[in-house]
Amino acid sequence: MPTKSIIRLTEIINAILKLQYFPNQWKIAIVAPILKPGKNSKDPSSYRPISLLSSLSKIAEAVILRRLVEATEDQLIHFQSGFRKNLSTVQQLLRITEVIREGMDEGWDTGAVFLDIAKAFDRVWTDGLVYKLIELRVPGSIVRLIATYL
Repeated sequence: MPTKSIIRLTEIINAILKLQYFPNQWKIAIVAPILKPGKNSKDPSSYRPISLLSSLSKIAEAVILRRLVEATEDQLIHFQSGFRKNLSTVQQLLRITEVIREGMDEGWDTGAVFLDIAKAFDRVWTDGLVYKLIELRVPGSIVRLIATYL
């Protein structure tokens, strides 16, 4: 990318951060239906919608994400590994296995509940999400910016 373009892009991203406003035009996505493996192609529920956003939107999201991670990383419990750098499902499976083994060794009754919420992103209670960000002491400027994205 040419230097002038990088400078202009930086100015735009900085303006978004300063104004605490995510442009509505950047939230418009092209939705591409992707057939789920082994599903009937004639059944509309067999498709997973994939949203394709503009490159500008993705760059802005990455900057916001970095600031959000910086603000919350030390506040999240270590058991929370979803969408966190250097943490994986394998680590959580090993942790669960260890807890089960410890429970068996101690003679405890051990149970687990696993949830998979259908269309979770579409059903997020946005006011509750904003409240949680405030509760985590995320800087107000980032909370307001994220609220304009939702």
